[in-house]
Amino acid sequence: MKIYTFWNNKGGTGKTSLAFQTICHYAHKHPEQKILAVDMCPQANLSELLLGGLEGKGSQHLMSRHGNTKRASIGGYFQDRLPEPYAVKQIQPEDFITLVSKFNSNIPSNIHLICGDPILELQSNAVSTLANTSIPGTDTWIKVINWVSDLLMSTKEEYDVVFLDTNPSFSIYTQMALAVTKFLILPTMADDSSKRAIENAFSLIYGFRLPHPIYADFAFSKRMQIAHKPLPMVHLIIKNRLTQYMGAASAYSAVLETIDSIVTSLQKNNQHIFSHTQTKDMLLDVRDFQTTGVVAFARGCPFYALEGRSYSIQGRRINVRRDYLQNCIEAVDAIVAQL
Repeated sequence: MKIYTFWNNKGGTGKTSLAFQTICHYAHKHPEQKILAVDMCPQANLSELLLGGLEGKGSQHLMSRHGNTKRASIGGYFQDRLPEPYAVKQIQPEDFITLVSKFNSNIPSNIHLICGDPILELQSNAVSTLANTSIPGTDTWIKVINWVSDLLMSTKEEYDVVFLDTNPSFSIYTQMALAVTKFLILPTMADDSSKRAIENAFSLIYGFRLPHPIYADFAFSKRMQIAHKPLPMVHLIIKNRLTQYMGAASAYSAVLETIDSIVTSLQKNNQHIFSHTQTKDMLLDVRDFQTTGVVAFARGCPFYALEGRSYSIQGRRINVRRDYLQNCIEAVDAIVAQL
């Protein structure tokens, strides 16, 4: 089972939109494989897109999954774990999994989903408290951090690839996702805040360049090391939302070059945390999806299933240009080719 996670310590990098298109395109190109998408964000935007988007009643479909007798979401699973947080009881993963194509015919039938859930925010404090409870002879932190791993391992005979979408924060549920991740995908943008976010991501996950040695013993990387758990490997860094008209040769080029140099420097001294030996193999440029993206996400539709024509979105006609659509398809296919 391959496990990929989309994360960056900054919002607005196009993480969820890239995750949605990547998951759909991957499933479309590999119909023989079974794909599981796990939405680890309390905003649950990936779930709403997969379940139909704005036009396809994705929000209502998501609410219906939350309204089950047993909440069919990651929050429902956490709710089951709260009474006995340190014991791995029998897990029935099918209680929390949704066949996406049942709700959205645009989505390949080989994609299943564990829905996101706003209840994660309510659960966060309780889960963090449980993780930091002191019990002699028990590493309570790793017991709790392994909740998502326990869930996915209960499905390992069922799915070939798992994709996780995460919240920008480094909250307890984000750490749970990263603890089970094999390959990390970091979307970024061509601005200074995204450049800092890349550095922050490496600091939070791997303990690089901590502001003071006092933080070392509490770092995610240190606690994973104590528990003999491997850290995720950086697989792709996607420089997202480059202008459609000027591309990388624009005023953003200096920031893009700085991001490249940061990654090159980190890889030179820390090859073990990267899945590629060459920096150029992990850096991808993706142009802004623009109007094509607006239509695709409003309809909960992968790019390959759109046409170059006019669509009605909330009562307004919006035109999808064929050349822009083709650019979007090629951009996502380039990501899928690296998986």
